[in-house]
Amino acid sequence: MTRTPFSQRRLGLAAVLAATLALAGCESLQRTDSLFGLITPYRIDIVQGNAITKEQAALVRPGMTRLQVRDVLGTPLISDPFHAQRWDYLFTLRRPNTSVQRRSVVVTFEGDVVKSIEAGDLPSEREFVASISRFKDLRAPKLELSEDERKALPIPPRPPAPPVEETGPVRSYPPLEAS
Repeated sequence: MTRTPFSQRRLGLAAVLAATLALAGCESLQRTDSLFGLITPYRIDIVQGNAITKEQAALVRPGMTRLQVRDVLGTPLISDPFHAQRWDYLFTLRRPNTSVQRRSVVVTFEGDVVKSIEAGDLPSEREFVASISRFKDLRAPKLELSEDERKALPIPPRPPAPPVEETGPVRSYPPLEAS
């Protein structure tokens, strides 16, 4: 059976049409981020930069050296040779289905010592941990008892003192000889 040029064109057109539909389907899957609304791909959290808290920023004071600042805040994300008197600490957290968290801390130097620190609204350590936690009902354990709770505790019984036996030397050694 031989095919006519017309049937070959129809076959080619059908192949091109099928390829176009397949590629259009791939594009629509990328836009909706799910397969038919049922299966969604896993998206990772993207953490970039230095996570700096209020407590850390409070430790940086004017007059500190660059080495001391690096010990407290870590290595700056941006240390530009054209702006050697400025260190930028940036933090970004991108998580699926949430808004992007962005924070910035700028430390300026005069010579080799801190001149000023500009830190916007930074979270405390507790607030930061709560903001990155996937479990929103996560409660930190209580680490210390109040004075009333300590008084309410039962007093532990004292163990009996071990009996003291008086014994002499177990073995006698011969005297040292003088030579």
